[in-house]
This record gives sequence, structure tokens and C-alpha cells, in this order.
Amino acid sequence: MNVNTNSISHGQEVVRIEAKAVADLEQRIGEGFARAVDLIAACKSRLIVTGVGKSGIIARKIVATMNSTGTQSVFLHPTDAVHGDLGIVSEGDVVICISKSGNSQELNVLLPMFKRIGVPIVAFVGSPHSVLAKEATVVIDASVGVEACPYDLAPTSSTTVALVLGDALAIALLQKRGFTKEDFARYHPGGILGRRLSLRVDELMVTGDLIPRVTGDVPLRDAIVEMTGKRLGCTLVVRRDGTLDGILTDGDLRRLLQRTTDISLLTASQVMTRHPKTIRKGTLAAAVLQEMEHHKITQMVIVDDANRPAGIVHLHDLVNAGLSEDDSR
Repeated sequence: MNVNTNSISHGQEVVRIEAKAVADLEQRIGEGFARAVDLIAACKSRLIVTGVGKSGIIARKIVATMNSTGTQSVFLHPTDAVHGDLGIVSEGDVVICISKSGNSQELNVLLPMFKRIGVPIVAFVGSPHSVLAKEATVVIDASVGVEACPYDLAPTSSTTVALVLGDALAIALLQKRGFTKEDFARYHPGGILGRRLSLRVDELMVTGDLIPRVTGDVPLRDAIVEMTGKRLGCTLVVRRDGTLDGILTDGDLRRLLQRTTDISLLTASQVMTRHPKTIRKGTLAAAVLQEMEHHKITQMVIVDDANRPAGIVHLHDLVNAGLSEDDSR
């Protein structure tokens, strides 16, 4: 197969141009950016994001990122706004307007309306002398030296810069608000991400009479019967007061049988693993999986504050719940 080296070089050039545009943007994250963060953080209502054409598509993505990180946001199409959708904007909102030229007719029509409502305007704009830049409350310089398009026409570098600005703003707001993993989980209940951030070990662990357990003085044969009946590949060994003393696993039995086949006089406590790994109720299932992977174990014991077994979870339970070792990292 012939490789088109021209296509490769063209693609690499686009990456270089856009990477430089983003790198140059870093130096322009300054006072205007900080003012925008403060304005939006203090907003009592919603963030409205608007733009025309490709800028409108970037605006939609920014809205999605803001909503998922705790900033309630709505996309407003400029054309629809002048035909009734302006009604979603109210005093207390903050508006972000995205425009490379800053002179888009559709946006310019909206600017006096935003001012009449009394909402501050944050401009992501490529021209500091444009109408949008002059009318905005806060201006963030989103200019680029050149588009990646060879004719300097198709929005490429400019939309990338606007996208990165939106991400930077969203994450700065997230940190300013102290938005946590738990907060994030409330907005992402579905899929692998939701399971990682919200699924607790309590929802998967075996509890009550289903927990395999024996006291340390029972004959090893009886402990094996308990292990076999509960089908978790182990049994917990507890003291008379119900606190955890150890765990007897399939691995313990295999290691024992490498030394001797005579188990008639042995008790559970003589073969068990003392001080097994434990975890508390309420722990994220993904964190439990990470611990199990780290310690190379297939069962995890969940204990209460008095070190009494509250449950036990098997590696298979975590995998069957849709988690994987990759998710624990």
C-alpha cells in the first residue's frame, strides 16, 4: 500500500499550528480570565453561552462541560434568541459570547438586549477592537495568529482556542467552588464513570448469614464445609465475641496441602491468615477493587468500627458490576 506522505505532513502541520495557538493562549490567561471566573462564580442564576456557526458548536460543548462540573448552563442560539428564545435570559444570569471577529451581525443585535436585561457579558473574542469587545463586561483575548486552514478561512485554530478557554474556565470554577468527586458523581450516574464515582461496596457485599464464618477452634474439615457451602472461596474466622480473627482461603488450603495431606487434627485458626485486609462500609467499590489488585487478593472483608465482619465482597462481584482493574486506576 502506498503511503501518502503529503497527507501525513499536512496533518502534522495542522497539529503544530493549533498546538502553538493553544500554547500562546496560556500567556493571555490573566486579569480578564480571573474576572470572568469571579463573575460566573457569583452568578445567582445560570450561565448563558452563545455563538454563531462553528463558535455555536463550541458554545454547546462548553455548556455540556459546565453543567457536568457544577455550573448550570444553557446554550442560546443567536437567531432563535431574536425570535423569542431571549426569554430564557434573566437578570442574575451571566452571558458568554464567542466570536472570532467580534462583529457577527447576529450577536451584535443581541448585545443591547443583554444590556437592557442587565446581564454581564464575557467575550471570547479574537479582535480587541470589535463591537463585541467594546460592549463586553469582560474581554478574554481568544485571538490566533493563523488558522490551520491553508487559506486562513475555515475556523480551526480559533475554535480550538475557544474550546480550551471554555475548559479552563470550567475547571477554574470547579476549583473555586470546591466541587468534589462526590458532586461530580451526582451529575454522572450512568455508565462506567457513574459506577466508579458512586457505587459503594455496601451495594455488592454479602451480608448476614451468607457470610462464611467459623470460630478458630472448629476442625479444619468443618471450615472447608463452610467455605464450600457459601461459595466465596474463603471463610472468615471470628472470635467468640464476633470480632474478626483471620481468614481461611483456597490459597491457604493449597499451601497447606503442599506441606501435608493429614488435616485431621488441624483447626481453622492453625491454618488461617491472620490480620486479613479489611475495609469500612461506605467505601467506593472502585477503591476496594484498587486495594484488592494492589494486595493480590480476591476477597475483601468489610468490618464495622468494632472490627466485626459486616460483609465480604469477591473480586467477581466487582467485575460483574461493570468495574475492571483499569477503572481502579
